[in-house]
Amino acid sequence: MTKKAITLGLGLVVMGSASFAQSLNDAKKAIDAEQYQKATSMLKALVNSQASKGENYYNLGEVYLRTDYVDSARAVFTKGVTADPKYALNYIGLGEADLASKNAASAKTNFDKAIEVSSKKDYLPSMFIGKAYTAAGDYTSALPFLQKADELDKDDKDAETFLALGDYYAAQKKNSEALQNYMRALNINENLLRATVQIGRMYKESRAFPESEERLKEAITKDPNYGPAYREIAELYMQWANFEPASFDAKAAQALENYRKYLDLTDKSFESKLRYAQFLFYAKDYKTLEQVTAELATVSPNDPKLPVVLRMRGYSAYENKNYPQSLQYMNDLFAKTKDQSRLIATDYLYLGKALLQSGNDSLALQNITKAVQMDSTNVDALEDVALVLFKAKNYAKAAEVYKSAIKLNPNGKGSLTNYYYLANANYFNYAIADRDKKNPSKTLLVEADSALSVLNKKSPEFTLAYILRGRIARFEDDQNNPKGLVIAPFEEYLKLVTVTKPELAQSPAEAKNLVEAYTNLGYAYTPTDKEKAKDYFNKALAIDAQNANALEGLKYLTAPAAKPKAPIKKK
Repeated sequence: MTKKAITLGLGLVVMGSASFAQSLNDAKKAIDAEQYQKATSMLKALVNSQASKGENYYNLGEVYLRTDYVDSARAVFTKGVTADPKYALNYIGLGEADLASKNAASAKTNFDKAIEVSSKKDYLPSMFIGKAYTAAGDYTSALPFLQKADELDKDDKDAETFLALGDYYAAQKKNSEALQNYMRALNINENLLRATVQIGRMYKESRAFPESEERLKEAITKDPNYGPAYREIAELYMQWANFEPASFDAKAAQALENYRKYLDLTDKSFESKLRYAQFLFYAKDYKTLEQVTAELATVSPNDPKLPVVLRMRGYSAYENKNYPQSLQYMNDLFAKTKDQSRLIATDYLYLGKALLQSGNDSLALQNITKAVQMDSTNVDALEDVALVLFKAKNYAKAAEVYKSAIKLNPNGKGSLTNYYYLANANYFNYAIADRDKKNPSKTLLVEADSALSVLNKKSPEFTLAYILRGRIARFEDDQNNPKGLVIAPFEEYLKLVTVTKPELAQSPAEAKNLVEAYTNLGYAYTPTDKEKAKDYFNKALAIDAQNANALEGLKYLTAPAAKPKAPIKKK
């Protein structure tokens, strides 16, 4: 038949089909632009008006998958299979839902069915199966399907084939192969903004921040209304901010500005606003975060996104010092997260910190320890628990926590103070037990001295470590027949502050340390070298003329009949 022979009635059918294609194309563009609410509305209308078209169901199901509504997606794909059993992609959609539910066997069954009902020359099923496996992180299964799609698309007409291959390689950090495929996609369709954005994203994940910025700005120049480019450049600036602390505020501000543009260009879906809340957290804008999450809290109690909302509410409440409210949100989060594997290290961290503020040290320790085991960068919070225990004079428990902090992150930011407080905790634990005549184990002193030895090596100018080692040595020495164990640590301290780094002795904070060192050395040398002892006592009195220990020492030296008292032990 020639076109002229087409009847009027058939012409109406063709016109209706064109109208449908245009509407579906608009829906696909909305999906690509991450305007998910808009796409959902359009696709629901198409499903109602074109109920036998399998492609409508597939695209609607894909929107549900992208917004993490797996059960809704599965229901739509199932309806699509019923409406059009020969349309392969709805079987693939069911397979994607299976992968999201960790059911690889069922996914394979659905993928096999998709291949079975499709034409042997159709490359799309293979491409979409490959994309599904890539998204699930199963790269071994993904590659044969993507290669098959490339093979079947003999004339390289579809840029999406190479975009899928680029995503496959980018997901594995194989940047050369990814870039090659993204460029092939752009050679076919230079206006494929998704490819340009993906190149920018790839550079960002390789921490090539200027190159990433250049490509993302290129996408924005081509289409200033393409929302995903603003989302990705916002992600770039936020990551850049964390790698350049000096410019954190400026980069974080750029991140928030661009993410707000992304929100304005999309339909401000619940999911995109939730991501904005996460940006606010990373940017440390906790006041705004608390406001935004309050708006998001209207979500249904059964909504799978509720735990994420509770998470952000708990975090922001804590940072805004609303500790009781934070504890409530964090407890709700743990109670309403059915799959505990979805809880992250920061969840345990904030629950622990909120518990610590409520005075529940034991549960706080359990949760913060879990947070540190999952991510050692959280070790600072473990140190907070130890410090609370230390200040409460629970020295034995504090020592345990400090040892855990050191073991979990021996080179962390607070490792030096961890060693110092560990030594102090053991020292005080021993001193109190000794005072109460409980015959404490000298293992406590050995552990304390060992911690200080490490501290001296890591930070030779940490003067308090030498002083504390001297105090420990006094306990380690034989009280009835002293062997002068205090001499080495106190003389090492004096060498540091009077010879190696004399500027340290000018600090007012060192005055008490100097007096303590001189006095202890005076008593240590009294039995063997009275002149040296006298010199040390006089040096102590030159700093503190009324020091009782130094005066007592001199009194003994000048009046041998008087028996000297040992310096008062520091507690």
